[in-house]
Amino acid sequence: MTENQTLLVCLAHPDDEILSSGGTIATLAGRGVRVVLVCATRGEAGQIARPELATPETLGAVREQELLCAARQLGIAEVIFLDYLDSGMAGSSENERPEAFINAPAEEVISHLQQIMRRTKPQVVLTFAPYGGYGHPDHITIHQHTVAAFDALTADSWQPRRLVYQLIPTFFFEQMRDMIAAHGGDVSDFDLTEHQGKRWPDDQIHFIVDVTEQVKAKEAAWNCHATQFGPNSRFRRLPREAMMQLLSKEYFALAQPEPAPGLLYNDLFASL
Repeated sequence: MTENQTLLVCLAHPDDEILSSGGTIATLAGRGVRVVLVCATRGEAGQIARPELATPETLGAVREQELLCAARQLGIAEVIFLDYLDSGMAGSSENERPEAFINAPAEEVISHLQQIMRRTKPQVVLTFAPYGGYGHPDHITIHQHTVAAFDALTADSWQPRRLVYQLIPTFFFEQMRDMIAAHGGDVSDFDLTEHQGKRWPDDQIHFIVDVTEQVKAKEAAWNCHATQFGPNSRFRRLPREAMMQLLSKEYFALAQPEPAPGLLYNDLFASL
């Protein structure tokens, strides 16, 4: 039965829900799982791929609406903004803002996440892996605070059953690069060594989810984020059908409880 099942997704910016988990979210929502998305910021420091859509001053409000659009496409039941400011990339001036997410008091954020967990009672909590996918300071911070909130609930009479990390495996980018090259596209900006040693190991993937049936919903949600994925995005260098094929599988790691050796599921709620 799925009517009482809940997935809580804790991420940092609008569009973080697309690449690694959008199809899985849509699949679970489509079968009746309640999906709640926590977004720490409104992505105010993001790029503006289409200048006619936003200015630096309006970007946060625009990206909020983009996320709400994506949530409708994916079937997300509730979106919660923590109302911190986007901290920007590591070393940027946005890092210094007192309101930036990375500067928020840890106990404040953890307490807020605990309150959300207690209210929504998810069986599965999903967030970034420790390095945050590609090292964005906000990704790392929401990972740390989500894990701390999850761990702190051990003293409660209720606790989520499973903590899961969404992943972008190194081999995903290798496949993407090779497919773009095979279609005659430019792959000069693919530096696969940039974060080497700081990604989750490809041999420690515990969930491979086939989202072929929901890849159109994933694409529709992706298109909601028009300020972020403009015509020059590397994700638009492949023909549509080839890109949808690439996006048809998603990968996750089981962080808690400790996975048994060789564990491999095709569903985040498998065996719960």
